Formats: sequence, structure tokens, C-alpha cells
Amino acid sequence: MTTSAHGRAPVGPAPENWAGPTPDPLTVPGRARRIGEPMPRLEGLAKVTGRIRFAAEYAYPDMVYAALACSTIPKGRITALDVTEAGRAPGVVLVMTHENAPRLNPMPGFGTDPKAGGFDQLPVMQDDRVHWNGQPIAVVLAETQEQADHAATLVRATYAPEPAVTSWDRAVANGTAHASIYGGPGRHELGDAEAALRAAAVSVDEVYRTPYHNHAAIEPHAATVRWDGDELIVHDTTQMVVHSAWSLAKIFGIAEEQVHITAPYLGGGFGGKGLWWYQVLAAAASRLAGRPVRIALTRENVFRMVGSRAMTEQRVAIGATADGRFEAIIHTGASATSRSVDLAEPFILPTQCTYAARTFKLGVEVAYLDMMANTSMRAPGGAVGNFALECAIDELAVKLGMDPIELRIRNEPREEPLDGRPLSARNLVQAWRAGAERFGWDRRNPTPGAVRDGEWLVGMGCAAATHPYVRSPGAAARIILHRDGRAEVEVAAHDMGMGTATAQTQVIADRLGLEPHQVTFRFGDSRLPGLVMAGGSQQTAAVGAAVAAAHRELLARLLKLVGDGSPLTGLEPDQVGSLDGGLAALDDPSRHESYSDILDRAGRDLVVAEAVAPPPEEMTTLSMHSFGAMFAEVRVSSVTGEVRVTRFLGSMDCGRIVNPRTAASQFRGGIIMGLGLALTEELVLDPRTGRVVNASLADYHIPVHLDVPEIDLIWTDIPDPHAPMGARGIGEIGITGTGAAIANAVYNATGKRIRDLPITPEKLL
Repeated sequence: MTTSAHGRAPVGPAPENWAGPTPDPLTVPGRARRIGEPMPRLEGLAKVTGRIRFAAEYAYPDMVYAALACSTIPKGRITALDVTEAGRAPGVVLVMTHENAPRLNPMPGFGTDPKAGGFDQLPVMQDDRVHWNGQPIAVVLAETQEQADHAATLVRATYAPEPAVTSWDRAVANGTAHASIYGGPGRHELGDAEAALRAAAVSVDEVYRTPYHNHAAIEPHAATVRWDGDELIVHDTTQMVVHSAWSLAKIFGIAEEQVHITAPYLGGGFGGKGLWWYQVLAAAASRLAGRPVRIALTRENVFRMVGSRAMTEQRVAIGATADGRFEAIIHTGASATSRSVDLAEPFILPTQCTYAARTFKLGVEVAYLDMMANTSMRAPGGAVGNFALECAIDELAVKLGMDPIELRIRNEPREEPLDGRPLSARNLVQAWRAGAERFGWDRRNPTPGAVRDGEWLVGMGCAAATHPYVRSPGAAARIILHRDGRAEVEVAAHDMGMGTATAQTQVIADRLGLEPHQVTFRFGDSRLPGLVMAGGSQQTAAVGAAVAAAHRELLARLLKLVGDGSPLTGLEPDQVGSLDGGLAALDDPSRHESYSDILDRAGRDLVVAEAVAPPPEEMTTLSMHSFGAMFAEVRVSSVTGEVRVTRFLGSMDCGRIVNPRTAASQFRGGIIMGLGLALTEELVLDPRTGRVVNASLADYHIPVHLDVPEIDLIWTDIPDPHAPMGARGIGEIGITGTGAAIANAVYNATGKRIRDLPITPEKLL
């Protein structure tokens, strides 16, 4: 059974390999649920009418504006900085360089501590060293933004350049190093995959390349900062308010409680909005000047000083029997990184879980360049690794003379392929079957270049999509329940445009047995409970688990308040649930008492419950992933080589869909980014200087309206029994699979196999 983006359908039967659900009733049985309703965005009207303020829209009396002067060499020393002319420019209040900047501690790198949020580990403007081309070397504060921008152009720097590694070929020639993946191993082997490949009846063995990518969020990075005595207040564009607050406290040598960060709404993030140099520089300059500071990076600044997705070079080799059973899967290669961050692009992630094989050899290496720190970008590793894997699957299907969908289904695993963990819930075959029927896959001509419409060559392609389930530890929630039945729920979560507040309001309403209008969800503030990062497609699960824990604490507190005459007297917390604005016995909902009556009898105006979510044990004991089956139809001009995607379908298997309206938006947004990955996006670094060449949206080409076809969506909507609310992540799954589906469709249309993204006209002519 499938569900379309425009309606719901009954939930299908549970797969045989489910270990069984953990009892966790959102409500007393029988109550209609809000989860699954296509509720409109709560903040939609406020956003489109401009009532919501973003980081660069906060203002303070006596505020000054910041602009940056940046290095033009990739490595070396600053031998002289002449800021005289800049300091005398109209409106200038301060010019800060390494010579007068406050003494700061190094930035705590992400992953070095559970709360660390820095995206590199360099000292920020503390010495004369230059680490990459585009590094800030001076901060100018002025009374207006225009004055600051002008004065920054007047900063004059003299350098002593040092030999730098700025080309991929040079970096690889210097030797690569073994990488780790999120603190775990970056290499996995099962059996002798090279020997199995050599002995296989049919095989492919190819190299696939992907370029640097920029997040290109609609809202450039910005922060408005001020000091209130020794307290630092930051309105920021960060996906991790608590991580950033802790890290800034470490940098400035103050207590975590002395840093207050707000970032409830972001204009997109995609992994690129964490703690970078600009927030540190703004806070340091504000302290030096004694005035509030607004720093809003130009688009050029964003491209040159905020990290991107690293380029990769991947070998994928698959050996199979004559009937298509995989004997060997080899996925190895390298990605670029900076020595200041040492972050690999984990492109083997999809290969670890998507297909069964008798042997595996997986490994990620890193090649070091003198460049800006690279960072995570939507579906890190998965988006580019999936491109290589799924194109290789398609190539193998051609050699075998098999339908590529049937080849994939033939190699569906019954357990986690590498370590044998049981599957929590996996309905990818169902997604394949439903997607193929809806897309009209049976009308596809398997002969490349066989379908033509005038100058246009027409083709269809498909690819699997996958993204790991993530629920980081430390999420917490606070519930404030009022006598009149209103509830306020507070979590240090974020909304980058995915509808967090709307979906969580639905979850909370169901959890507490209230209507959505009775719920206020507060988020995006470092002083709220919990350690929640808007990354890894984890917020729904992380916040949901935290709210569930706080709800259990609330039940216990309310039961302590019931009097002798209450129908709930004598019941334990695990015997009650929420129903119609109160509590009811799970086995007899007629034993019910409203929150108002409970609090009124106890003489209380409100009750507060706070709890931390239990550790994410499901991630270690079970194989948990979101999946999708992606279908593309393309038309390729035989005259110009132009590629147009004319139809696209995503058939998704991500557990329960909390809100079909916001989920469809997330799926489509990811697919559109996948269109850019496939056809247009390439961040170009000059191999001679390490400087970003196309540092603007005029030159870095993201998909626009005319590039995007109507995107059809369906989903299984089968709850995962081991995920909170049965929901797995949806924010990143859309970009995975899309690039490969388009590349495979281009091959079907033209007979030309492009293994080097993006697929541009000159590669097809």
C-alpha cells in the first residue's frame, strides 16, 4: 500500500523481520490523531509577511556594521597590514586585525566534544598565519554597511607566501591517509572482494568523480551580536544553538551560561550553518569596540570562507554471477580535506547498507589541500557515494541484460550486509514496485538512444536512495502544563525551513491529548533544554523522543496530584495516557480526569516536567535507514547536448510520515538539490591558487524554476516500530539517488555514460 503526497492510505502489514514494537501509546486508544494530517505551516503567514526576523534583521541602538578583508594567497604569513586608509574612511569605528584582536582560545572542532560546534580548529585571527585563500585578515566596523564594505577594500596586506597544495592531483601525489567516519572506521572488509571480483562471471570496475559543492542557502550566513557586561548575546544562523554557545564560551574563556544564542528560523542551512570564523570575529570586534555588531556575509564571503562538500574520486567495482547475484562489492577512493578539519566525505555510507553481497571492500581516504575547511552538506557522503554506487549498478544491469530494478531487488539484504544486525523496518521492494507502476517503467525502452522526438533523445533511469537513521544523545524537553489546558513545550531545536514547529506541534498535541491550538512549541534558543542539532535528518526523532520522556515525567507528576476522589487514584504512570485534555486509564478510557480538574483540586496553576530522551540504543542494535526508489525521465538535445529532466518520481520508505504537506516539501527540496548535483553544480577552485573562481550565484549554477519538472511523490507510510512516532528522517533522502537516476536516464537516452559530475553539454557532444 502506498500513500501519495496528496492523501493517506491504510498502513500495510509489518514486515516479517520486525523485532516487534516497543509499547509507547501517544494517546489512549481511540482518539483521532493529528499525526499524519497535512497541517499548514504555523509560521507560514508570518514568514511571507515579514514578521519573522532572521539573524541579520535584529537591530540595537548604537549598532555598527562589519565587513571583512580576506587573504588572496592560500598559505603563508602576513608580513604587513596597512589599515591606515581604511581606519580614516568615513564612518569607520574600528579595524581589527591579528595585531589588536582580543586573545582567544582555539575553536573547538565538531566531534572533539559532545558540545563542540566549530567547523575548523584554527585559532581565529590570533597570528599572522594564512591557511587558505579567502581567510579573513581584517574586520572593519562602520556606522553603515556601505561604509564598512568600502573601508574593507582599503586594507592593504603584504605576504610571505609558502608552498601550498592547491590541486587535487598534487594532493593525491603527496599520498592519501586513512579516514575515519564520524569517529568510526573508514574501512570495512568482508572476505576477499578483489579475488571474488576477478572470479565473477560479470563485472564492472569504474571510477566516478564528483566536484566541490556549496550549500548555497537562500539566507547568507549572518549574526547580530552584543555584549551585556560579560554576557554574549548572539542572534545567529546556526543549526546548533547549544553547540555554538558552548564553543563560543570556550573560545572567549567564559562560562557556558554567559553565552545566549537564538536561531529559531534559518533561510536554509543544509549542513553549512554551524560555528565559523565570522561569529567569533563579530563577537571579538564587538567586545573591542564596546558596541553591538551586525555581520552579514556577502555571497562571495560565503563561497570563500564557509566550507563546502569536498570533491571525491571513487572506484566502484561489482562482480556478479550470471543470474545477477552480487559476489563482490568494492567501493574505495578519496576525498579532499583541509588539515584544519580532517573531515572525510563518507561516500561508502550507502554501500554499507543497500545491497547484499558475498564479499565487500570499502574504504575512504583523504587527500590534504591548503583550502578552506570542508564540511557536511545535505546527505554527507550519501549524495555523492550513492551516485557512484547506483551508476555502477546500472552499468552492471546493462552487461547482464537485466532490468535494473529487478537486479536491485534480487540483491536485497535480509540483514545489515556487513555486520548482520537485524533490519528494523525496510520496505524498499514495495517502494520499487509501487514507483515503477506509477512512473510507467514498463514503457521504458532498454536500448540506449532508441527513443527520439525530433532533436531530443528520450530516456528513463532509476536509482535507490538511502540515508541512515540518526538520533543523537542528549535531546531533552520541558513541558509546562497550565490549568486551562494550554501546554508550552521547550526544546533547543531549529527550523531551517523544514516545518519543525508544525510537525512537533502535531506530535505534542497527540502526545498530550490536546488540540494544536492549545500547544506552543518554543525552540531555537540555547537556554532551552537539550542538545539537539538540526543535522542528520534527526530532529523529528530526537525531539519526539525527548517529548515522550518529558511526557512520562508529566504523567508521574500529575498522578501525584490526584486526590482520593479521582477516577485515576491508585494508577501508576505506565497505566495512564493522555486523552481529550486530561488523563485516562489505558485499559478503561472512561476513567478520565481533565488536566484542569487535577490542577484545580491540587491548587496549582501549572505543572512542569523536564526529561532527557533515553540513549539511542536502537541505532546500535538494529539496522535503521530511510529508503527511496527514484525515477527520472530526461530529454537530451542531439544538437546542443542540453539535458532537460521532464519527469521525476520519488517513491519513499521513511516510516510514518508525520505531516504529508511538510514532508512533500522536504522530499521535493532534496530532489531539486539532486538535480543541481547531477546537471549544474560545481564549485571551482583554481588549482594554482586555491581560490574559489565562481564565488557567486551567477557563476555557481543551482537549479531554477525552468530546470525543475513536476515532481511526483508517493510513500509507504509504514511506521518503524523502533523509531519515535515510527518516523525516520526525510530531510536528506531526496538528494540521494536523484543524481544517479538522472545519469542513468541520460545513458538510456544517449548511450553515453557520464561518470564525472556535473553532466554538462560538452560531455555529451
